[in-house]
Amino acid sequence: MPRSTTQPSDAGEPLGPLPQEFAAIIRPELPSLIQEIGIEVTRAYPEYARLLKGPYGQAIRLGLEEHISAFVDQVASPAAPTTLRDEMCRRFGRFEAYEGRSLENLQGAYRLGARVALRRAKKVGRRYNLSPSLMLSFADALFAYIDELEALSREGYLQVRAESAEQSEGLRRRLLHLVLAGPPVPRTAIAELAEQTGWPLPDRVTPVALRSPARLSRSGTDNDVLADALVDLNDPQPHLLLPGPFDDARRRVLEAALPTTRAAVGLTVPTASAADSLRWARRVLELIDAGVIEDAPLSFCADHLITLWLLADPALVDQLAERELAPLAGLTPTRRDRLVETLRTWLDTRGTAAQMGALLGVHPQTVRYRMRNLDARFGGQLTDPRSRFATEAVLRALHLRTARTGGRRTGG
Repeated sequence: MPRSTTQPSDAGEPLGPLPQEFAAIIRPELPSLIQEIGIEVTRAYPEYARLLKGPYGQAIRLGLEEHISAFVDQVASPAAPTTLRDEMCRRFGRFEAYEGRSLENLQGAYRLGARVALRRAKKVGRRYNLSPSLMLSFADALFAYIDELEALSREGYLQVRAESAEQSEGLRRRLLHLVLAGPPVPRTAIAELAEQTGWPLPDRVTPVALRSPARLSRSGTDNDVLADALVDLNDPQPHLLLPGPFDDARRRVLEAALPTTRAAVGLTVPTASAADSLRWARRVLELIDAGVIEDAPLSFCADHLITLWLLADPALVDQLAERELAPLAGLTPTRRDRLVETLRTWLDTRGTAAQMGALLGVHPQTVRYRMRNLDARFGGQLTDPRSRFATEAVLRALHLRTARTGGRRTGG
């Protein structure tokens, strides 16, 4: 509500209140003043001229009349309610947001209207021989009133922007879920939703799995690089999807945006394979928790592909271990572990007894004894390429699993 008394001027001298009789002097000027303001505003802002000729023209004229009349009404009756004026202002702000414009033009139109009104008031002042003090009070009250109009319009504008942002975020999350759902979701459905959200559908994407609870900081200006990411931080397993490859610029920005959140970057894959890549990234986080992969603020699937492959299905590893290591069944755990360690070292290095002894920390003669024992138990299994590969894969998987459990035997 406008002030019934004006604030101090720039010179520090308080200005007096506008006398209520001033409203009676100004009111006859309103019809021509409203018309003059309309002409000046549409001349300075051609987009408003087009609007006045459109379907909303009458509503805009009524709003303009309400803004000007409300000022005069409040001079006559400072306690008068401004409900209609307030709603009109908010509606103007909402309309600017719906049209995709900033508030700059609307604010400029308000101030231009105030200058036109002040120019008219000076003419009236001379006609009625009004005092300079009264005219200063009028100018001060008028521009304070314009500040109120701008604040109310900004309120409506920000309301629409917030609602639009929330709706856009919801659509982008839905798009993210559709992309990650993969086939049989038709690509046409994904493309249509991508067009609605303004997200150019890329040929290749890079998913990133985040550790919950995830916090994405957007304080830095460089984080605009993440503006094209699809993000869902509310999922029990939060994640985001980056269009295109994960380059050095992306890495710097992501590290800055996740100062307290661990993340695993999936492989850059065709968009239709995004779900697989995200699954691998989430598996990296699981293996970090299990102690198989070393923890880091940012981990990369590309650095752990063999580990991901070998430990992709623990139950299947158990079945393979039971089959491939069947020749060692019935041995005591200690003896079995020694033979398994020796066999794995031989498969890894194909080294001599002396070389393997150095790696195992035993005498070369002990290595020869164990190898004879292994040859006797496995026979042709270690000379057949396919069988040897299966055995080596099982032993590597079991070794990774043993590292996870701190040296305790697991499976097989």
